[in-house]
Amino acid sequence: MPTGNDAARFCERKFVDLVLDEVETDGSFSGYASLFGRVDLGKDIVERGAFAKSLRTRGAPGIRMLFQHDPNEPIGVWTEVKEDARGLFVLGRLAKDVGRARDVLGLMRGGALDGLSIGFRAVRARKDAASGIRHIFEADLWEISVVTFPMLPEARIETVKGRRRPLPTIREFECWLTRDAGLTRSEARAVIAKGFANLVSGRDAAAGTPTGLAATIREATRMINETRKSLI
Repeated sequence: MPTGNDAARFCERKFVDLVLDEVETDGSFSGYASLFGRVDLGKDIVERGAFAKSLRTRGAPGIRMLFQHDPNEPIGVWTEVKEDARGLFVLGRLAKDVGRARDVLGLMRGGALDGLSIGFRAVRARKDAASGIRHIFEADLWEISVVTFPMLPEARIETVKGRRRPLPTIREFECWLTRDAGLTRSEARAVIAKGFANLVSGRDAAAGTPTGLAATIREATRMINETRKSLI
């Protein structure tokens, strides 16, 4: 297995817009470095569970935080890297005593830099002959870089402390409710028009109501609260 700078020659790179919760003044930030089940501009789909083995073996301390994939430019540390239902969640901290990291912090807070890219080796993958799409089932993750250009347009910055983000359009909110919150289109429209209370009462009135609604509401509430904080 390659080590040190030689690893860069064996690694693939997968870009994604930084889905950023907040960039604190001390350089701490969190977001998603990869989103599962999405076709990126390179015609790849990273499947859920692809990083599980690598994370067990290497853990967050073994994954480097670089700038533009340059092994000579470490800019901080990842304190948490984990998979969830949405993708590869990361929590990191920029090293403010490093000049490049200070530059990156300023650019991120100003909205000029918002990309993440994973450096990895595809261990197990399958390419669909008809569509040309490659499904990545296992990836050995080496590093996650803060970069300029993304490859997965669907993932957008959510909030950056000190910078306001406009509220989503109705179409964008409906897309999020159906794609990420798991609601049907009619349920999403009911939420937009009448709120969650209406949806809950409607489902509770039906026999055999699924039990997963509470978890969906909790997750949606968390994200709505985070959006609200960004507008204060």
